[in-house]
Amino acid sequence: MANIKSAKKKNRQRIRRQARNSAQKAAMRTTVKRLRAAVAAKDAQQAGALLKSATSLISRLGGRGVIKKRTSSRHVSRLTVAVNALAK
Repeated sequence: MANIKSAKKKNRQRIRRQARNSAQKAAMRTTVKRLRAAVAAKDAQQAGALLKSATSLISRLGGRGVIKKRTSSRHVSRLTVAVNALAK
């Protein structure tokens, strides 16, 4: 347990950031799960709509440092390939 005032403040900030980051990651996982379900059901229209929101969310999290930039880029790329395969 921290004794110094600045250390206590940093600990409070860490807890808030940790909670925010985990909530955002959970939202990302849910969005990706919905998109993958639409791809598995071969629903191209719904998958296209979900892809737009998923890529936006994933890119935003990558830019903010919640997930690494290359990880976000890889996720977006793989999801886009999966949705584009439905169009063919």
